[in-house]
Amino acid sequence: MVSALEISKLLNGELIGNKDTVIRSVSKIDQGHPESLTFLANPKYTNFIYETKASVVLVGKGFKSSVPNHITLIKVDDPYASFCLILDKFFNNKSALAGIEQPSFIAPDATLGKEVYIGAFAYVGSQVQVGDGTLIYPQVYIGSNVKIGKNSIIYPGVKVYNQCIIGDNCIVHAGTVIGSDGFGFAPQKDGSYAKIPQIGNVIIEDDVEIGSNCSIDRATMGSTIIRKGVKLDNLIQVAHNAEVGKNTVIASQTGVSGSTKIGENCVIGGQVGFVGHISIAKGSQIGAQSGIPNSIDTPGQKWIGSPVQEYKNYLRSSIVVKRLPDMDKKLDELEKEVEELKKKLKGE
Repeated sequence: MVSALEISKLLNGELIGNKDTVIRSVSKIDQGHPESLTFLANPKYTNFIYETKASVVLVGKGFKSSVPNHITLIKVDDPYASFCLILDKFFNNKSALAGIEQPSFIAPDATLGKEVYIGAFAYVGSQVQVGDGTLIYPQVYIGSNVKIGKNSIIYPGVKVYNQCIIGDNCIVHAGTVIGSDGFGFAPQKDGSYAKIPQIGNVIIEDDVEIGSNCSIDRATMGSTIIRKGVKLDNLIQVAHNAEVGKNTVIASQTGVSGSTKIGENCVIGGQVGFVGHISIAKGSQIGAQSGIPNSIDTPGQKWIGSPVQEYKNYLRSSIVVKRLPDMDKKLDELEKEVEELKKKLKGE
C-alpha cells in the first residue's frame, strides 16, 4: 500500500487531487479499478482517462484536460518510465530466495558470493565464479570456468557452457543456451563435413536481458559479444563471433549470422534475418521480416523489406505494387490498341 503523495514525491511529479489516495495495485487504463494506479502515455488511449475507475493516473506534464473527481493526477516528464519505476519499487514480487537447495551440485573449487541462491537440481561446475546476490534457479547448468556477475538472475533450465562470461544485473530467461558450438563445418572432397572446433566463448556485458529459448553460440576463436544494456526477446539466434552493440533491442525470431556486427542503439523487429560478415550502423531501425544481405553504413536510418531498402523508398514501392494489377490491365489494353493501329496502317 502506498499513497499518491508518496508516489508524487518519488517521481518528483505535480499532484492534482487527493494526496491521501491509497494505491494497492496497478492496472491498464482501460481496466482500471479503485485503489489502482495506471498511466497515460499514448494519445490514442486518452478517451479512457474519462472512463477509468483507477484512483491515480500518471500523465505527461502537458496534459491539461479535466478528469472525473475520483481521479488523482500526477504529472511527470515521462509517464511510461515513471510507471515502470513504480512497478519495480512497489509491485515487483521478487521471490525472497536465498541459500543452496538440495539436491544440487557445486564444484568444490567454485566461488559463490554473498546472498547467492542456488536452486534444486542446479549444476555449478569447476572454477565457476558467481557474484553477490545472483539467483540461479533450479535445473540450471553452469559449465566450468564460467563467470557470472552480481545481482544477475538465471532462470530455470538455462544452460551456460564452459568459459562464458555474464556480467552484473543480467537476466537470462528459461530455456536459453549460452555458449553452444557455433555452426562451423569444413566441406571435404568426399562431400562430407568436418567439424571445426569452437574454442572461443560468449561475453555478455552488464544490464543485459535475454528472453526465453534463445541460442547464443560461442565463437570459433575469440568471443561472441552481447554489449551492455542489450535486450533480446524470446527465440533469437546469435551466431558465432557476432556482436550486438550497446543498448540495442531485438524482437523475437530474429537470426544474426556469424561474424555480423550490429551497432549500438539499434532497434530490430521480429523475424529479421542478417547474413554473415556484415556490419550494421548504430541507431539503425529495421522493420519486421526484413532480410539484410549487405552492410548498412548510414547511421540512424529506417529500413524494411526483403531485401531491405530504406523505409521511404519501401513506402513508395508499396504504392506502386498495389497499382500493378491496374497497370497490367492498362498495358494489355494499350497492346491491343497498338495492334489495331498496326492493322489499320497496313490496310487490313
